[in-house]
Amino acid sequence: MFLVAKAVRVRTANNGACEKHRRCCGCSLSVYGVALSFSLQVQAVLQKDRTIPALEGKSQRWPRWCHWQHPSDPHQQPLGRHRCEALESGGLAPGGVVTKGSAGSTAISLATVAPAYGCKCHVVIPDDAAIEKSQILEALGATVERVRPVSITHGEHFVNIARRRATEANELALKHKKGEPMDGQALEQVNGFQCDEEKQSAVSSYAGGYFADQFENLANFRAHYEGTGPEIWEQTGGNVDAFVAAAGTGGTLAGVSGFLQEKKSNVKCYLIDPPGSGFINKVTRGVTYTREEAEGRRLKNPFDTITEGIGINRITKKFMMAKLDGAFRGTDREAVEMSRFLMKNNGLFLGSSSAMNCVGAVRAAQSLGPGHTIVTILCDSGMRHLSKFCSAEYLSQYGLTPSASGLEFLGVA
Repeated sequence: MFLVAKAVRVRTANNGACEKHRRCCGCSLSVYGVALSFSLQVQAVLQKDRTIPALEGKSQRWPRWCHWQHPSDPHQQPLGRHRCEALESGGLAPGGVVTKGSAGSTAISLATVAPAYGCKCHVVIPDDAAIEKSQILEALGATVERVRPVSITHGEHFVNIARRRATEANELALKHKKGEPMDGQALEQVNGFQCDEEKQSAVSSYAGGYFADQFENLANFRAHYEGTGPEIWEQTGGNVDAFVAAAGTGGTLAGVSGFLQEKKSNVKCYLIDPPGSGFINKVTRGVTYTREEAEGRRLKNPFDTITEGIGINRITKKFMMAKLDGAFRGTDREAVEMSRFLMKNNGLFLGSSSAMNCVGAVRAAQSLGPGHTIVTILCDSGMRHLSKFCSAEYLSQYGLTPSASGLEFLGVA
C-alpha cells in the first residue's frame, strides 16, 4: 500500500506557517511532519492511499488523520485546551489541581496542557490499562492513581474517584480561605489504591480543584466540530464520502459527523465498536443491551476486549449528538491483525483504537463499493501499548497471535 502524504500548514507561536517533510525509513511512506507549537495549535497530518493492494480493483481512497505523530495527541488536545476554559470562568485557579478519570490518552493531553496554565494534574486510571500510559503521565508531571476497574455505577469507578478528588481539593481550599484549621486527614485508601505523600500533596491543593469530565463535557464535541471536521473538509477539498471511527465518549464522532453532514448531506458516517460495548446496539436497535442480555443471559464481564479507550455500556450526551448512518462490530483479532498489516506494509505503528478505526474503514469500503473516499482517525501510537496490545506474549495468552498475510481476516482476498 503506497501512501502519498499531503503537506499541512502548522501554526507556530508567532502565527507563521511552516512545512516540514520527513521520510519514514524502510518503507514507501512519505510523511509531512508536524511542527510543535507553544500555542498547541497543531493541524493533523493527512495521508492519502492511492490504492489498498488487498482491495485492488475496488478503487478506494482511505485518508487517515495521523494524530498519534504528536507526542500529546492532537486528537484529544483540543479537549485539553477547552478544559482550561475553567480557568477563564473562575472554576479553577492557577496552582489548583485538575482531576481526570481516564483510560490514558485524554489524560496525557490534559497533563501536557495543565502545567502551561500553572495547574497540577491528578489522573485516576484503571489498573488494567497499559502501564506505558501511566509512565507517560508521570513523566509529564501528573500524579497517577491506578485503581481496579469497576462499573460506572460503583462509587469506586475511576471517573467517580476523580470527581471526588476535585471535591476534596475544593473543600480543603475553602477551609484554608476561611482560616479554619486543617485536620491533616489523609486521603482514604480506595479500590486497591494506597495514597503516598506525593499524590496526597497533589490533590491537597489550597487553590482548589476542577474535575475534567470527558464523558459529559461538550467541549470535546465542540473541539472536533470546530477543528477536526473543518480540517478534514479542507484537506480533502470536500471530496469525502464517508467517515468512520470508534467512540470512547462520542465527542469525536459527534463533532466530525455533525460538521461533515452539514457541509455535504450525503456523507456517510459510521461507528466501529469493539467487543463488549453497547454503542452498536444503540445505533442498530435503539438500546444498549444485546438480545442475549435482554433475555437475562448477560455475561458477568461483558467488557471482553483488549482494546483500550473505546466502547462503553452507557450512552453519553455527546454520542447521542452523532449523525450516524450505521455501525460495524469489530473484534480483537481484527484489530490485532490490522495493526500488524499496517506496520508490515506501511510502517505505521498503531495502538488498539487506531487499528480498530482502520478495521472500520475497510468495513465502510466494503459497504459503499468502489470509487469512494473514506476518512478515519489514527488516534494512538503503539508506543502506548507495548506491554499489552503490541506484546506477543500478552496476545498469546488470549489466543490472538497474528497470522494473516493480508486482509483475509476481513474477508478481502
